[in-house]
Amino acid sequence: MKSEPGHLLVIEDDSAFRELLEETLQRKGHSVDAVASVPQADQCLAQDDYDLVLTDLNMPGETGTQFCARLQQTLPDLPVLVMTAFGSMETAIAALRAGAYDFITKPVDLDLLALTLARALQHRRLTRQLHLLRQQVRLNDDQQEIFGASPAIQHLREQIARLAPIESSVLLSGASGTGKELVARALHRLSGRRGEFVAINCAALPENLLESELFGYEKGAFTDARSARPGLFIDADGGTLLLDEIAELPLSLQPKLLRVLEERRVRPLGGRREIACDVRILAASHRRLQEAVNDGSFREDLYYRLNVIELHLPSLAERGNDILLLAERFIAELAPGFKKQIDGLSEPAAARLLAWHWPGNVRELRNVIERALALCRHNRITVEDLPAHFNHPPPGSLALPGNKLLPLADIERFYIQQVLDRTQGNRTLAARILGIDRKTLYRKLNPESEA
Repeated sequence: MKSEPGHLLVIEDDSAFRELLEETLQRKGHSVDAVASVPQADQCLAQDDYDLVLTDLNMPGETGTQFCARLQQTLPDLPVLVMTAFGSMETAIAALRAGAYDFITKPVDLDLLALTLARALQHRRLTRQLHLLRQQVRLNDDQQEIFGASPAIQHLREQIARLAPIESSVLLSGASGTGKELVARALHRLSGRRGEFVAINCAALPENLLESELFGYEKGAFTDARSARPGLFIDADGGTLLLDEIAELPLSLQPKLLRVLEERRVRPLGGRREIACDVRILAASHRRLQEAVNDGSFREDLYYRLNVIELHLPSLAERGNDILLLAERFIAELAPGFKKQIDGLSEPAAARLLAWHWPGNVRELRNVIERALALCRHNRITVEDLPAHFNHPPPGSLALPGNKLLPLADIERFYIQQVLDRTQGNRTLAARILGIDRKTLYRKLNPESEA
């Protein structure tokens, strides 16, 4: 098993063996600090951050077992690999119970040591990555609407911060499931407007009901109007009104909406007077509104009135590691409902989620995680818990330029570049998805370096 080099702390009181270990591990590419005692190790741990500790169990003063137990309290995520004399199985088991990651017997087989180190370092990196993801989940709790750390989401947050205080209408565009209503709520929350946030889906109601919901009605305006109803424009007075799926608004209602937007006054059905309303309008659509204008189903003047500023929401496939951030958040949110203790994603499952193209965006990801939680039989979600289609490459995942027939090496490099693009240039993550180490990845991307 190969892995990336790590920063190691070696504790061994035999000077000759200590030097051998230090030299061997450095040849493997590791950065090594080697000391002769536990007090010296404590000084190193106080000054530096290590990926792994390799220690002899039979140390003068504090034993290796006691040292493991103490590290488990202070640095629980730091793996400790212990070395013990052949036949001292009881001592090794005591160390494992005290918190050691694994043990290796003396005399040490250096090849076996390299394999065990690689496994421990891989465990350390996965633990760190999941810790960072959970930390990011907590940091995002203060901004529940817009969740993520990718450049695309950071740019979206910056745009929201700039647009929130102004009064202009904003058109939210993007595929279904990208979170347009969440962005609308964030715009309202940061706007300082004291009124309510009100949302309506223009595609969810028939025309006559949609008209009365939007503009209100007077008592007796129609058969079932037994009392007056102010309508959503009045409900949102002083606040924000989101017109979701605005492209589906019936053509007959569009002139009345345009008049309300221009005059800032609304006349309820059956009413004789107009009522002033101070409402900030946000509109959203998964369809390109310009296309609806072109085919005659949407008024051009209303389009320009709504599309003063367009804010486009990125698809989930454009957001890289946000896929794992969101997955971790959904696990934390949904697992209690299944009465399960789920620690997160297995590494292969995380790689499958990152490689998927997510046509349903965040909504699809939440559905996948909820399904996986329902089926999960272990403390982590595995590939077997994911839908069957995650075992196959997504449609178009290897679309070659111009449908050319290329040599195998070129196809390999092209696919590697696609994985790098999807992981936003994160070579460690790309290598993990591809099932190779970083050195192999670099060699495949730069074959001339071997010349």
